[in-house]
This record gives sequence, structure tokens and C-alpha cells, in this order.
Amino acid sequence: MTHFDLDEYLAERRAVIDRALERYFDAQPGHDHKIWRAMRYGLFPGGKRIRPILTLAAGELFGGKQKDLLPFACAIEMIHGYSLIHDDLPALDDDDLRRGAPTAHKVFGEGMALLAGDGLLTEAFRLMSAPQAVRALPADLALDLIHEIAQAVGGAGLVGGQAADLEAEDQEADLATVEYIHVRKTGALIHASVRVGARLGGAKSADLRRISRYGEYLGLSFQIADDLLDHDGAAPDRESESGRKERRKATYPSIVGAAQTKRRLQELADQSLKQLSSFGVEAEPLRALTCYLVRRALPEASNSTIEEMCP
Repeated sequence: MTHFDLDEYLAERRAVIDRALERYFDAQPGHDHKIWRAMRYGLFPGGKRIRPILTLAAGELFGGKQKDLLPFACAIEMIHGYSLIHDDLPALDDDDLRRGAPTAHKVFGEGMALLAGDGLLTEAFRLMSAPQAVRALPADLALDLIHEIAQAVGGAGLVGGQAADLEAEDQEADLATVEYIHVRKTGALIHASVRVGARLGGAKSADLRRISRYGEYLGLSFQIADDLLDHDGAAPDRESESGRKERRKATYPSIVGAAQTKRRLQELADQSLKQLSSFGVEAEPLRALTCYLVRRALPEASNSTIEEMCP
């Protein structure tokens, strides 16, 4: 793996995404009204913007232009923001803090926070379907991408995973249930983020299959890494300070223990990185992101593709 400054890359891409989101919000009539302020609160200050950065990185791997990628990348971040606002509500995870700040319902009230999440989800689809976002794309591609994102977010994806997670609280869950939840609640949107970028960049069928498998492995490993960080109590950069500690959640370590969870995470990281082996230096951001997401929970990884590609 050649030298790649991930911190610099993340900072630059995060700034690009933040500026685009700010422009979108500033252009809306009545953007200073309470509902828009609550929606902004759910997005700013954001985390590392991993999902939209994956969209940019996957698109640029295949020659995509940033101006074509940004509307979809920003929409994906809006969807992620909506999911976090709703996830924090008392009816779900009942979190008081996110990224060290009061959650949206603590600042704006539960009703306004619920509407802010609804607003972000709706605005995401308005942004993706706007004439200025799709006019440069083949009509069937734009429709396909919007459909794919909707699939990743709906009952077969994020919402379905969240529902399964809610039903599994305080129940005796098995590993199949945990993977079902993780693949949908977290993995589906990460997978879609990668695929949407690649398709916008013009990835051909064989490359799209490889990058899709990369996204699948990465999505599951992302949530398993969070499970490990929760289990170890060492998650300084997590997206949420969990209010779930009073509840029994279905997680990898709770089912199979920390040691087997670490082995599973290492296997997934190996598989994820191997999907990128046929790509050149242009895939370096995706490799580095994989290494970062796994290393934060698995710093001792060895004797694997991780050791070879993540020095």
C-alpha cells in the first residue's frame, strides 16, 4: 500500500460535502424557520461523513465527476442524518447525546425532531431527483439509482433492520438475527453508497460486481467494529454515545464473545480489501477507509491482508 494521507483526504472531502449541504439548505425558502434549524442540527456538525465520502471515492475510482456525484452523496448523508435523529428518539434508543452534544429531541422537542428526520429523508429524494442533479445523467440511470437508495432505506433495508433491532431488545437472539439486523440497519446504506458512486462513475459489470462485494463486506464490518468498541468501552469517535446501555441489545460480542467477533471482523476486512486488489492507486482511498474502520476496533490484526495492506 502506497503512502496515503487519510486524515487529509477525509478533511478535504468532508469540507466539500459540508459546503454542498450548506448551499442546499441556504437556498431553501424559509431556511431559518425552526424545522429547517432542526434539520440542520441533525446534520451539523457532522461526523466523518463516511457514507458520502464512500460515494465520492467509488465514483472517482471509475472516472466520475464530483459535480455529478455530490447530489447523491449529499442525499445519502441526509438520509443518514434522518436515521440518527429518529434512532435517538425515546421510542427507539433514547439517547441524550450524540457526538458530545444534546440530541435533536433534547433541543427541539420530540415532535419537531420527528419532523426534522422526516424532512431530511424527503429532502434527500428531492435533491436526487432535481433537474440540475439528473440532467447530465441517462434518465434510466437516475431512476435506477433513486430506486436503489430507496430499497436500501426501506423495509428491506435500514428501516427493516431498525425494526428487527427493536424487536430483538431483551430477547435471546442468535447470530443469524444479529447479521440480519447489521446487514440492513447499517450495511444496506453503506453498500448503496458505494454502488451509487460506482454506477455514477460508469463502472462496468465485472468491476461493479467487485465493488459491490466490497461494499457488502465493508457494511457488515463497520457495524461489527462498532459492536466491539461498545463491548470494550473504547469508542471515542463513535457516532453516538449510547443511551442503550440500560438495554440488552443483539450484538456480535453478546452472542459469540469478543474473540470470535474479532476473528469475524478480520475475515470481513480481508474479503473487503481483496475485492479492491484488481484496482490501482485510484482505489487507495477505499483501501485506507477500510483499514481505518477496522483498525479502530482491531489494532492488533495480523497475519492477514490487513497486515499486508494496512501497515
